[in-house]
Order: sequence, then structure tokens, then C-alpha cells
Amino acid sequence: MASQMLGGLGVPISIALAPVLATEVSGTEALSGLASTASVVGTALLSLPLAALMTARGRRPGLVLAYAIGAAGAALVVLAATVRSFPLLLLGMAAFGAASSANLQARFAAADLAAPDRRARAISVVVWSSTLGAVLGPNLSAPASRSFAGTSIPETAGPFVWAAVVFLLTGTLIGVLLRPDPLLTARALAAPEERSREGRSLRAGFAAVKAAPRARLALVTVAVSHTTMVSIMIMTPMDLGHHGAGLELVGLVISGHIAGMFAFSPVMGWLADRLGRLSVIGLAAGLLSVAALLAGTAGPRHAQSALGLFLLGLGWSAGMVSGSALLTDSVPQPVRAAVQGLSDLTMNTAAGLGGAAAGLVMARASYGWLNAIGAGLLLPMAALALFTARRHPAAPAAVPVPRAAVPGPVSGPGTAPAKGPGGRGPQ
Repeated sequence: MASQMLGGLGVPISIALAPVLATEVSGTEALSGLASTASVVGTALLSLPLAALMTARGRRPGLVLAYAIGAAGAALVVLAATVRSFPLLLLGMAAFGAASSANLQARFAAADLAAPDRRARAISVVVWSSTLGAVLGPNLSAPASRSFAGTSIPETAGPFVWAAVVFLLTGTLIGVLLRPDPLLTARALAAPEERSREGRSLRAGFAAVKAAPRARLALVTVAVSHTTMVSIMIMTPMDLGHHGAGLELVGLVISGHIAGMFAFSPVMGWLADRLGRLSVIGLAAGLLSVAALLAGTAGPRHAQSALGLFLLGLGWSAGMVSGSALLTDSVPQPVRAAVQGLSDLTMNTAAGLGGAAAGLVMARASYGWLNAIGAGLLLPMAALALFTARRHPAAPAAVPVPRAAVPGPVSGPGTAPAKGPGGRGPQ
């Protein structure tokens, strides 16, 4: 939770200015979406290598490496802005995306040792921990920019300097305090038949998703929710600017959006555990649709735009928490880390394509059309959820493992006995 508070500050402090920085460096608004898109693509490309590292060595090494790469990416962005190199800017933003990958993977670390009937709430609490930093981040963009006034560093690149420092602190915090490693501990406490190393591969992850209809629905949910949110969100600062909004107002709107993403995630986790994962997936589709309608028709009505962005974040939260919990429920323990990496690869690849297309749609059509296209992406997700609910009803909850049946301590790095039931939980 502490690392999420810091990590949640590092990404938003810069993301609000990424399209503006891309426009300044490239000299054209048509390429403004590529900076944020490069970050999303970097998050996607690094998801599988980081998942492979976590599968082999545990959560801690993967998260530490991801934040280190993110810090290096932020430094490259500052250099690119200083020398006015757009290719270097895109490379830096791609590496910067590693920090986003770490923020996303942390939610699965929360699920490693959670009881099945509290898994969604465990995920949501770690997501919620990002709220403070995520809400403050966009509002710190302007002060962070002004802190480098009069230096050789462009003001729009200033927030990335601060982001690099934050990522280094976050990686250090995880490296020192995330002990014992939750993934290695979960494996040590798993049933004997779930300790096989044969299932700990990316190929096994693909096979597990192919064999589980609910895992496929979970992948679609997180991918569509994330793509819709990213595509609309990254172009909102440009639309607000077209209608007379200043940097401070842009920061407030993005802060409200991020509050919707994180602040109410415990509510979404509670609903997913009590009402079921599929019910909250339906809620996500509804919230995202209303958000697209409000934002796409706001025009100069900044209050309506702010409300639309808040609901966009709320819909993302519902989709991310319920989809992540459903994914973890639907596959066996040995393959979970690989499947979770595949999930992040899928959703960030889709969001990267959506972000690249968003800039083109904005330049050639309008922000309203962008929101209409985003809402259209939700139809297949809703249809698949209805089909899955009818054809593949939830399996009954697993019976908790008695305390006496839980294996004792297992020697080795990062392992320690843990309390609580194991097994696969309600879907």
C-alpha cells in the first residue's frame, strides 16, 4: 500500500503534460497522442518479461526492476525535451511505462494470499492506495514545471524529473520491505498438486486462458475498460484547451478522473465479492457508456466534462477490479503470474492502439466522435458477459482448507508461513 501511494504519484504528475510536451517537441498536434501511447505500449511490451521474472523469482524483483526502468525512462524524456528529439521522447515514454506496469502488477500481489471470498476487496484496497498520489499528481504538474523555470530543462519536462525521483524511492521501498515475497509464500502454502513447475510458463498461461471461458471474459473486460478510458482521457486535456481551459483547470479535471479510478475501488471490490464479478462487469459497461456520452457532448461546459471524466474513472475501476478478480479466480495457482502478465500485455496493447488512433480521430474528426467510438467498444464486452453468464455459470465456492492441512514453513528466500484459506474462490 505504501509503495502504491508513491507509485501512484509518479505517473499522474507527468501524464497530464505528456500530450503538450509531444506537441512542443514534434511541432504538430496530430502526434500529440503518441507520447501517452508510447507509455502504454511500453507498459504492454514489458508486461510479459516482468511476468516471467515474477514467475521465476517472485513479485519483489519484478516490481523493483520495473520502477528502475521507469526512472530511467523519465530521465530520457527530460533529455529528449532538452534536445528536441521526438524519437528519443517516444523511447523515454516507452520505458516510463514500466512504472505503470509495476503499479498494475501490484494489485495481483495483493491477491496472492487473499482468501477467495475477499480477493476482489484485497485487490481494490491496493488500487485505492494510489488515490492520494494519483489525485495530487496532476495538480502538482504546474508547480513541478515552474520549479525548473530559468534552467536548461523545459518547464513541460520538469514533472518527469520529479517522477524519476519518486520511482527510485518506490523501488527502494519495495526492495527493502516487501518481505516475505507474497507469490513465493502462496506457492509454499499451495496444495501439493499445485506446486508443479511445469505450469509456471507463459505458454501454460495461454493454455489456461484458452481453456477457461471466464478467464477470456476477464481479459476482454480489463482490455476494453482500459482502452476506452485511456483513449478518451489522453485527449481530454487537448479538448479542454480548445475550449479555453487553463493548466490548473485541466489538472483539476484529471484529478477528478483519477479520484474516480482509485478512491471508490474498495466499493467496487465489495460489490464484486458480494454480488459477483459479472454483475460489476455490467456496471462497468454502463458507467463507461454514460461517461462517454457526457464527455463527448460537453463542449465548453467544463463541469459536464469533469463529471464525464469522473464517471470514466469510476467505470474503469469497476472493470479493472472485477476483471482482475475474475481472472485470478479462473486459473490455477501455478499459472496465475503468467496469466496476469498476459492480461496486462493484452490490455495495454489494446490501449496503445486506441491511444494512437485517438490523436488521429481528434485531428481529423472531433473529440465527440472519439467518445462515440469509445462507447462502441463496450458493446462486445457486454455481449460476452451476458453469453458467459448463461453458458458458463459460476462454479460453487471452494471449501476453505483447514488450518491443520496447511503446509508448514518452507525454507528458501522470500518464503514464510501465512494464515488463511487457500484454493480457488467464487467466480
